Amino acid sequence: MRWLIAALIAALAFSMQSALCGEAMSPLPVQEIAPGLFVHTGEIALMSEENLGDIANIGLVIGDKGVAVVDTGGSVPVGERLLAAIRARTDKPILYVINTHEHPDHVFGNAAFDGLGATFVGHRNLPRALAMRGEFYLKAFRRIIGDKLVDQVKIIPPTLTVADRMTLDLGGRTLELQAWPPAHTDCDLTVLDTATRTLFAGDLVFVKHLPIIDGSVKGWLQDLPALARVPAVRVIPGHGPVGLPWPQALDSERAYFEGLAKDLKMSIAKGEPVDKAETWAGQSQRDDWRLFDDYNRRNVTAAYSEFEWDQ
Repeated sequence: MRWLIAALIAALAFSMQSALCGEAMSPLPVQEIAPGLFVHTGEIALMSEENLGDIANIGLVIGDKGVAVVDTGGSVPVGERLLAAIRARTDKPILYVINTHEHPDHVFGNAAFDGLGATFVGHRNLPRALAMRGEFYLKAFRRIIGDKLVDQVKIIPPTLTVADRMTLDLGGRTLELQAWPPAHTDCDLTVLDTATRTLFAGDLVFVKHLPIIDGSVKGWLQDLPALARVPAVRVIPGHGPVGLPWPQALDSERAYFEGLAKDLKMSIAKGEPVDKAETWAGQSQRDDWRLFDDYNRRNVTAAYSEFEWDQ
């Protein structure tokens, strides 16, 4: 009887493991936002082992000659499932893997595309950013998403970098890449599919998910007017609902930054220290954003240090 129970337990464990592996390798759900342009919408959540780091919007564009991938997700399993989604739709070669910036939720899936012959593309500052922070990300995210997921990650810098603007030809389909001054990070890159006028904005655009300042709030505010002039009709933000009308999708983000800047200038003028400003700056918009309590204090600290120099 003992051997029978042990056998049943082993079989159940194998069955569960197989189911989990099957789920991990099943094609990532994507929706066709425009002809030949597919997007996976990540959760509005913090990265975790449970969600496999699947919190960023990622996508692909299919041309006559091949495919471009825009970001690869927050873990290798997410990247592998994105690859499976591509292969479910086309057998054309993957020509480019474009990373919109350095953050783990956008680049930790890169290893799934390593060795396929694709050219990795990014902002001219991206190699430096990955070299400076890559090891820190690997160490920090072991505590967040676990050893198993982090052990699969490869930090892969781009071999093709964008200093200002660049055009990529997918065959009958052109992508226009633009490098931006420091804003969300110091290596933000946008991708415009000219055929459908769809903008992959990376984390220069957040919708519903509170924006996160890891570069320069002043730079972000300065970038917004030029960003709004990009000739798109719809946008894929780095986080939040996709396919929204452009440039209207910027309205909430602009209001948050302008309100935060106003609060901080007032706080600094009154001589308040940063820890006092953290208790109230930006709070009037708390109900407009998810993850507000996770990131607003961080934004206040980052922005305070910039505006403090104006006094």
